[in-house]
Amino acid sequence: MRIGCPKEIKNHEYRVGLTPESAGELARHGHEVWIESGAGLGIDATDAEYMAAGARIVDGPDPIFAECEMVVKVKEPQAGERKKLREGQILYTYLHLAPDREQTVDLVNAGVTAIAYETVTGPHGQLPLLKPMSQVAGRMSVQAGATAQMAVGLGADVTILDRDPEVLEKVGTHFEARAATRFSNAANLQDALSTADLVIGAVLIPGAAAPKLVTREQLKDMQQGSVLVDVAIDQGGCFETSKPTTHDNPTYKIDGIVHYCVANMPGAVARTSTYALNNVTLPHALAIADHGWKAALRANPYLAEGLNVWDGKVTYKAVAEDLGYEYVPVEKALA
Repeated sequence: MRIGCPKEIKNHEYRVGLTPESAGELARHGHEVWIESGAGLGIDATDAEYMAAGARIVDGPDPIFAECEMVVKVKEPQAGERKKLREGQILYTYLHLAPDREQTVDLVNAGVTAIAYETVTGPHGQLPLLKPMSQVAGRMSVQAGATAQMAVGLGADVTILDRDPEVLEKVGTHFEARAATRFSNAANLQDALSTADLVIGAVLIPGAAAPKLVTREQLKDMQQGSVLVDVAIDQGGCFETSKPTTHDNPTYKIDGIVHYCVANMPGAVARTSTYALNNVTLPHALAIADHGWKAALRANPYLAEGLNVWDGKVTYKAVAEDLGYEYVPVEKALA
């Protein structure tokens, strides 16, 4: 299979879909790997390193979108990239379609086979391709909101809210007396908001738009100058007043409350994030390349959960429901 990796073009996105080592692994499996010149510079990976690993360097993204059977990226394709996608082409990247109607429409119209990192599952319902970036974003959220490395480690008064009693029990055991845990309901959330200096929103419903847990009205009860960091912004955000920001202009204020809603937070620590991401995405990329996407998904039901768009149809239920598309089960695509 011919596999292409273009340079990321989202604002301050320095990660890259394939490291030289990943490109080399694909090449050793007999695949052609095309890398856009300069794609790895954000992680200090030179064109020469990719060439030494067996990849071919191409000028610009056009050859990749025009001739590669599979395109491997990090972030969702931007508007200009989506115009270059071809029918039947495999797109393997983060997509976050539920809050992004425009992207969904473009992918459906292009007829691509779009496999989203964030909805690939694991044996116990976990999201292994999302986890490493969530871990990075979680650490960065504290830095962004409080210029601190880790809130608990620095002795901050931390309260963790969740709706799953088992999660609260595990978190309570892990942090012992260093963090309080509370069941997430309207009263407890309101109480926490009224006293917090920093609120980190990290709610996730796989594939679906994040629910709005904090309303604009509730901002009035917060302390002036306090900070909201929305880690769920890729899925639309979990604060009513959230809107995507960039590393260039990361914050804004509403009613005296600072909002930090950078949609690609891990992009700021590109090398660490890229290698962590490649560790979990490469095995699936190899399976898709070695066996074809249908056989790979048939053999691995967890990978099959990643199929969001196929042949002009939406194959992920939460995306279809949120955006008003007819839902076509993955099984139909694999038939």
